[in-house]
Formats: sequence, C-alpha cells, structure tokens
Amino acid sequence: MNFMGIEDFRSVGSRSYSNAHIVTITEAQTLTKEGLNARQEKIVTIAAFTAKGDLQKLRTALDDGLDAGLTINEIKEVLVQMYAYAGFPRSLNGINTFIGVLEERNKKGIKDSPGREQSSIPANRNSIDLGTEIQTRLIGAPATGKYITFAPAIDAFLKGHLFGDIFGRDNLDFQSRELATISALSSIEGVNPQLQSHFNVGLNIGLTEAQLRSLITVLEANVGEKEATNANETLGNVLSDRQANQKITITRGGSVSSSQG
Repeated sequence: MNFMGIEDFRSVGSRSYSNAHIVTITEAQTLTKEGLNARQEKIVTIAAFTAKGDLQKLRTALDDGLDAGLTINEIKEVLVQMYAYAGFPRSLNGINTFIGVLEERNKKGIKDSPGREQSSIPANRNSIDLGTEIQTRLIGAPATGKYITFAPAIDAFLKGHLFGDIFGRDNLDFQSRELATISALSSIEGVNPQLQSHFNVGLNIGLTEAQLRSLITVLEANVGEKEATNANETLGNVLSDRQANQKITITRGGSVSSSQG
C-alpha cells in the first residue's frame, strides 16, 4: 500500500528511520516538543475517560477542555463520536456529564463559546457515498477485508454511518477525530487491531510521530501506565510496518529514498 505522508517517519531530533520506532515511554517525553497543543491534549483525556466510563475524571477533563479553548460543539462532537467506539451508554453518560459541567460554569458566570454547527450534506450526496469517500481518504485506499463479504451490513454501517454520518460532520477536523479515536481505543482492552489501524490513519492524515508520542505521554500521565505502554508498543509496530512497506533507506548524507514493493 502506498501510505501517505512519508515525512511522518523523518528524524525526530537526532533519531533516524532505523530506530525512530524503538522508543520507551520515558524517551517519548523528549519527542513532544512539537507534539500536541493544549486543545488536542484535552481531546485525548476527554475521549479516554469517556471510553473508560470514569465520569469523575471526565468532569475535570471537560472543564479543562473548555478552559483550553475547545468549543462546546467540538466537545459534543467528541462525546457523540465515542458511541461508535465505546457504546451508547458511555457516550450518553459523557454527554450528561458535560451538561452538568456547562450548568455549573454558567452559574459561575463563565460564558463558553458554542462553536460552529456542522454543514449539511449536499442534496446530491448520501451517507454511503460520502462515507466511502472519507474512508478511502483516511486509510489511503479502498477498504478491503473478509468482513465486507461475510457481513455486508457492517460494511454499510461503517461507510454510511461511522464515516458518512459521524466523520462527515465538518465541525471537528479529521485529525481531532483521530486523536479522540486513538485515545479511546488505547483505553479499551482487546482492540489492538483497530488501534493499529487508527494509528495508521492518523499518520496518513498528517499527524506526526511526535504528536502520537505526545498522545501516549498524556495517556501515561492521566489514564494509566498499562494503557500507555500498550499504545506505545502498538505505535512502534505501526512505524516498523510502514518503514518496511516503504522500503525506506537512509543514505550517508542523510537523504531519504523509498521504493514500492
């Protein structure tokens, strides 16, 4: 597969392609100089605590997210999106927790920005068409897999609902949505295949290794070492696979060449 964004593998500091993926969580903290900004970090914690169902910590994360400049609608988008990964109950619990946070802030006289509403899907497009286009763009090629023919309904739901109805809502950008998804999947046990896929998607749409390492550092500091360690190992595997697929070579002069195989 021709992965987009070969620049995502370039040296971070003095690291080269040959060892960029061999990074401990502690070492990753040195790779975050150009990592996530404050708003992105809050998306990570909001998604993680929603997925885990930790409403007490979620309340704090929501408050911090608003203080960091996230709009009400941006946070609502993250919480709504979470039902696709953590289920309706935890998404709804997150939304109700957010309502409580907003009510408390309003009593204190804090006026938070609502942010913009999503645009309507053009009349000549439907969710399946839009979702197929978005899915292909995110993964870098048309989706393949035995599940498509074995259970066509799930393929239709993925294309039409997840990628069309949810990712097609344009009041939260794709990078923010992927940060939320990666954080949620990192916080749930037994979903490493999906976590690996979304690390790839994140790199495809321009998230850098430094940003993904920063996400893992945020998880370690706020969610747990177990979750961060698993995410770190999964990201390392993704970077190794992408390097192998691109057949990246480091020349003595430091230039990079690649060939498809």
